[in-house]
Amino acid sequence: QLWSDYLSVQLHPRSLYIIQQYHHDGESGRLEAFGQGERLLQDAACIEEIEDRLHFYVEECDYLQGFQVLCDLHNGFSGVGARVTELLRDEYSGKGILTWGLTPLLCNVEVTSLRFLLLDVFPQDSQKNFYRLLNTALGIVHLSSHSSLFCPLSLNGSLGIK
Repeated sequence: QLWSDYLSVQLHPRSLYIIQQYHHDGESGRLEAFGQGERLLQDAACIEEIEDRLHFYVEECDYLQGFQVLCDLHNGFSGVGARVTELLRDEYSGKGILTWGLTPLLCNVEVTSLRFLLLDVFPQDSQKNFYRLLNTALGIVHLSSHSSLFCPLSLNGSLGIK
Protein backbone atom coordinates (compact mmCIF):
# COMPACT_ATOMS: atom_id res chain seq x y z
CA GLN A 1 0.00 0.00 0.00
CA LEU A 2 2.87 2.40 0.74
CA TRP A 3 6.35 2.89 -0.69
CA SER A 4 7.86 1.73 2.61
CA ASP A 5 6.19 -1.67 2.16
CA TYR A 6 8.58 -2.31 -0.73
CA LEU A 7 11.69 -1.08 1.05
CA SER A 8 14.00 -4.06 1.44
CA VAL A 9 16.65 -2.20 3.41
CA GLN A 10 16.08 -1.90 7.15
CA LEU A 11 16.49 1.74 8.19
CA HIS A 12 17.87 2.74 11.55
CA PRO A 13 15.05 4.04 13.80
CA ARG A 14 16.99 7.28 14.42
CA SER A 15 17.05 8.00 10.67
CA LEU A 16 13.26 8.25 10.42
CA TYR A 17 11.07 11.08 11.56
CA ILE A 18 7.37 10.44 11.09
CA ILE A 19 5.16 13.49 10.76
CA GLN A 20 2.19 12.51 12.90
CA GLN A 21 -0.22 15.09 11.46
CA TYR A 22 -0.02 13.71 7.92
CA HIS A 23 -0.55 9.98 7.55
CA HIS A 24 -1.81 8.11 4.50
CA ASP A 25 -5.47 8.41 5.44
CA GLY A 26 -7.14 10.11 2.52
CA GLU A 27 -7.31 13.53 0.94
CA SER A 28 -7.88 15.51 4.14
CA GLY A 29 -4.59 14.51 5.75
CA ARG A 30 -2.27 15.50 2.92
CA LEU A 31 0.67 17.83 3.05
CA GLU A 32 -0.26 19.89 -0.02
CA ALA A 33 1.06 23.41 0.44
CA PHE A 34 4.53 24.89 0.89
CA GLY A 35 3.35 26.85 3.93
CA GLN A 36 2.11 23.70 5.67
CA GLY A 37 5.57 22.20 5.41
CA GLU A 38 7.24 25.36 6.70
CA ARG A 39 4.83 25.53 9.64
CA LEU A 40 5.66 21.97 10.67
CA LEU A 41 9.25 22.97 11.34
CA GLN A 42 8.39 26.11 13.30
CA ASP A 43 7.50 23.95 16.30
CA ALA A 44 10.42 23.97 18.77
CA ALA A 45 9.88 20.32 19.76
CA CYS A 46 10.00 19.24 16.10
CA ILE A 47 13.20 21.19 15.42
CA GLU A 48 14.82 19.77 18.56
CA GLU A 49 13.93 16.21 17.54
CA ILE A 50 15.34 16.69 14.03
CA GLU A 51 18.52 18.27 15.42
CA ASP A 52 18.99 15.34 17.85
CA ARG A 53 18.63 12.83 15.03
CA LEU A 54 21.00 14.81 12.84
CA HIS A 55 23.64 15.17 15.58
CA PHE A 56 23.46 11.41 16.18
CA TYR A 57 24.83 10.82 12.67
CA VAL A 58 27.11 13.86 12.45
CA GLU A 59 28.99 12.71 15.57
CA GLU A 60 29.74 9.41 13.81
CA CYS A 61 31.54 11.19 10.96
CA ASP A 62 35.32 11.47 10.99
CA TYR A 63 35.38 14.15 8.31
CA LEU A 64 32.00 15.63 7.43
CA GLN A 65 32.14 17.26 4.00
CA GLY A 66 28.50 18.14 3.50
CA PHE A 67 24.93 16.99 3.06
CA GLN A 68 22.72 15.75 0.26
CA VAL A 69 19.04 16.61 0.54
CA LEU A 70 16.38 14.99 -1.66
CA CYS A 71 13.10 16.86 -1.57
CA ASP A 72 9.78 16.80 -3.41
CA LEU A 73 9.08 20.17 -5.01
CA HIS A 74 5.43 19.73 -6.00
CA ASN A 75 3.85 19.36 -2.55
CA GLY A 76 4.23 20.54 1.05
CA PHE A 77 7.52 18.73 1.45
CA SER A 78 9.11 21.59 -0.48
CA GLY A 79 8.42 23.73 2.61
CA VAL A 80 9.86 21.05 4.90
CA GLY A 81 12.96 20.81 2.70
CA ALA A 82 13.39 24.58 2.67
CA ARG A 83 13.37 24.70 6.48
CA VAL A 84 15.71 21.69 6.77
CA THR A 85 18.25 23.19 4.35
CA GLU A 86 18.03 26.48 6.25
CA LEU A 87 18.72 24.58 9.47
CA LEU A 88 21.69 22.79 7.90
CA ARG A 89 23.10 26.06 6.56
CA ASP A 90 22.80 27.73 9.97
CA GLU A 91 24.22 24.79 11.98
CA TYR A 92 26.97 23.75 9.53
CA SER A 93 27.81 26.92 7.62
CA GLY A 94 31.15 25.67 6.29
CA LYS A 95 29.74 22.45 4.83
CA GLY A 96 28.32 21.95 1.37
CA ILE A 97 24.63 21.28 0.85
CA LEU A 98 23.69 19.57 -2.41
CA THR A 99 19.92 19.66 -2.84
CA TRP A 100 17.96 17.62 -5.36
CA GLY A 101 14.46 18.97 -6.07
CA LEU A 102 12.29 16.12 -7.33
CA THR A 103 9.07 16.37 -9.30
CA PRO A 104 7.02 13.42 -10.60
CA LEU A 105 5.96 12.79 -14.15
CA LEU A 106 2.38 14.06 -14.22
CA CYS A 107 -0.01 13.18 -17.00
CA ASN A 108 -2.05 15.94 -18.67
CA VAL A 109 -0.78 18.80 -16.57
CA GLU A 110 -1.95 21.86 -18.44
CA VAL A 111 -1.05 25.01 -16.53
CA THR A 112 -1.04 27.58 -19.31
CA SER A 113 -0.72 30.80 -17.38
CA LEU A 114 -1.00 32.08 -13.86
CA ARG A 115 -3.36 34.84 -15.01
CA PHE A 116 -5.81 32.29 -16.45
CA LEU A 117 -5.87 30.37 -13.16
CA LEU A 118 -6.37 33.45 -11.02
CA LEU A 119 -9.24 34.85 -13.08
CA ASP A 120 -11.28 31.67 -13.44
CA VAL A 121 -13.04 29.61 -10.81
CA PHE A 122 -10.77 26.66 -10.04
CA PRO A 123 -11.94 23.23 -11.09
CA GLN A 124 -10.48 20.54 -8.81
CA ASP A 125 -7.66 19.53 -11.20
CA SER A 126 -6.75 23.13 -11.99
CA GLN A 127 -6.52 23.93 -8.29
CA LYS A 128 -4.16 20.98 -7.72
CA ASN A 129 -2.08 22.08 -10.70
CA PHE A 130 -1.95 25.61 -9.29
CA TYR A 131 -0.71 24.27 -5.93
CA ARG A 132 1.91 22.17 -7.73
CA LEU A 133 3.08 25.21 -9.70
CA LEU A 134 3.23 27.42 -6.61
CA ASN A 135 4.96 24.75 -4.48
CA THR A 136 7.52 24.15 -7.22
CA ALA A 137 8.29 27.85 -7.63
CA LEU A 138 8.56 28.49 -3.88
CA GLY A 139 10.61 25.32 -3.41
CA ILE A 140 13.10 26.26 -6.13
CA VAL A 141 13.55 29.78 -4.73
CA HIS A 142 13.97 28.75 -1.10
CA LEU A 143 15.98 25.57 -1.64
CA SER A 144 18.39 27.23 -4.03
CA SER A 145 18.99 30.13 -1.64
CA HIS A 146 19.89 27.79 1.26
CA SER A 147 21.94 25.26 -0.73
CA SER A 148 25.45 25.27 -2.11
CA LEU A 149 24.10 23.64 -5.26
CA PHE A 150 20.49 23.04 -6.23
CA CYS A 151 19.54 20.63 -9.01
CA PRO A 152 15.91 20.05 -10.03
CA LEU A 153 15.21 16.52 -11.29
CA SER A 154 12.21 15.32 -13.23
CA LEU A 155 11.34 12.90 -16.00
CA ASN A 156 9.20 15.69 -17.38
CA GLY A 157 11.32 18.23 -19.27
CA SER A 158 9.32 21.20 -18.00
CA LEU A 159 9.13 20.20 -14.30
CA GLY A 160 5.42 19.54 -14.88
CA ILE A 161 4.72 23.11 -16.00
CA LYS A 162 3.52 23.72 -19.57
